[in-house]
Amino acid sequence: MILKGAEATRYAAKPDPARAGLLLFGADAMRVALKRQAAIAALLGPAGEAEMRLTRMSGADLRKDASLLLDAIKAVGFFPGPRVAFVEDATDGLAETVAVALREWRPGDAVIVVTAGGLTGKSALKTLFEKHPSAVSIGLYDDPPGREEIEEALRIAGLRDIDREAMTDLNTLARALDPGDFRQTLEKIALFKYGDPSPLSPADVAAMAPATIEAEVDDLIDAVAEARANAIGPLFRRLEGQGVLPVTICIGALRHFRILHAAATDPQGPGAGIQRARVNFRQKDAMGRQAGQWGVRALETAVGVLLDTDLTLRSSSRAPGMALMERALIRIAMSRR
Repeated sequence: MILKGAEATRYAAKPDPARAGLLLFGADAMRVALKRQAAIAALLGPAGEAEMRLTRMSGADLRKDASLLLDAIKAVGFFPGPRVAFVEDATDGLAETVAVALREWRPGDAVIVVTAGGLTGKSALKTLFEKHPSAVSIGLYDDPPGREEIEEALRIAGLRDIDREAMTDLNTLARALDPGDFRQTLEKIALFKYGDPSPLSPADVAAMAPATIEAEVDDLIDAVAEARANAIGPLFRRLEGQGVLPVTICIGALRHFRILHAAATDPQGPGAGIQRARVNFRQKDAMGRQAGQWGVRALETAVGVLLDTDLTLRSSSRAPGMALMERALIRIAMSRR
């Protein structure tokens, strides 16, 4: 059986112990590992691993000795309770071995949990779990997590009382970070809010959110929009050292100033324009302030400079890209003065 979307998320969080097997596969090893960890914990309970009700084996181990999996599902544990036979990093070469174990599985045997990397549509292992009447196949892709998946991660982290704007910011954060980084950020927020009965606020999320290269690019663009020309050079050197391309900076700056221009011309005022643009939660207040400080004509000039710079960067010009980009941003910052 194949499960997708919200149904797959629900099943991975609470698998059916009456089913023989579960296959979790995907190119993102961290995403697969987190789902596998949650599924095994739900099957075994909190003391399962300590009570030795989990048998773990790698795909390489199983290739050397095909009987390991069948022995694991039939073994009688010292402690009572459900058991799991976990096969890590399986490949299509193990499809026949796993098929034998699924065929011999009976109610009361250990549930078979298998993880694999990216599998093709014609994968023998994937096809085995999809067609087996008592097995489930779940593919984990690089799609942004859905609301239900985010809410489940929040529940696990112990975060329940959340301001509506903070929830919007967490959704944005979930799409910007890798699954493992997002889970660690939620745990950090939960520790930060421990013993605090007040709802989680956008300020709390902003304080605990990790810095990324995108955030450092935003810092540079903020320095330009706030006319802090002296800060541009040091920020540029740092981004250059990280290998950020000038066209990446240009695209970010162009988007930023176009949003400011749209907000500055909004009939309901710059603040309403920024809200409608749905900008990054870290930038809401700063961009609302910037939109009110720049005049419409000055913003049009800034957008024009950035468009010209973008065309030059993408042309056959031999001019050094980072120097060209730095000069353009300094020119824009000085123009507001």
